[in-house]
Amino acid sequence: MTALGLPDTIQACLFDLDGVVTKTAVVHAAAWKETFDAFLRGYDGQRPFDEVADYDEYVDGRPRADGVRAFLESRSIHLPEGSPDDPPDAATVNGLGNRKNELLLEKIRTDGVEAYDGTLRYLEAVRAQGLRTAIVSSSANCRDVLRSIGAEHFFDVRVDGVVAAERHLPGKPHPDTFLAAAHDLGVEPAHAAVFEDALAGMDAGRAGSFGYVVGVDRVGQTDALYAHGADTVVTDLAELGGKE
Repeated sequence: MTALGLPDTIQACLFDLDGVVTKTAVVHAAAWKETFDAFLRGYDGQRPFDEVADYDEYVDGRPRADGVRAFLESRSIHLPEGSPDDPPDAATVNGLGNRKNELLLEKIRTDGVEAYDGTLRYLEAVRAQGLRTAIVSSSANCRDVLRSIGAEHFFDVRVDGVVAAERHLPGKPHPDTFLAAAHDLGVEPAHAAVFEDALAGMDAGRAGSFGYVVGVDRVGQTDALYAHGADTVVTDLAELGGKE
């Protein structure tokens, strides 16, 4: 293993955004809960959205529409798809997703975005060692979030919700967005490491046959991250090394 805590065959690092680089996973969970709880009040006998269990299982790391669809299916609720520009009060998959995004942006504007200092230090070390880097996120707000924390310069490539839509790439747990990032960096998947906190991201890393998959446990789900394919699990990327 190198000083970065990675196999010496690794030439590039592919980072998820929410929960790995930024402390926004809890904000996403709160926005999903507010969205789904308001919606579920129209259905008798439905329990509220669980910000841990339901979030981890159905929406974390997935594109918004996929998350809506997966969660509603778990409650045996089916809605029309609608279209991506549906208003946030529309009773459609896309409408619910747009409502969640509206609430998320409100929370970010109100409270701001914080970065994980350990991740920023690790990114500096990765770059200093000459490894190439990409940000791979299902968020359509990825670029704005990176700019808000002054971290856009850390990444050679960005494959986010906007890019995925333009290229018609399915989101996590499919590996396509990570594979696209590796391709854009000019690196074979076997020579790239994936850094993820979401179970769907673990599945994507394993399905893409990446050389190393690092699980980042922010919420006490180490066993689940290993079960979904992590090669190693840390609570902070600083644990991997990279100190000068």
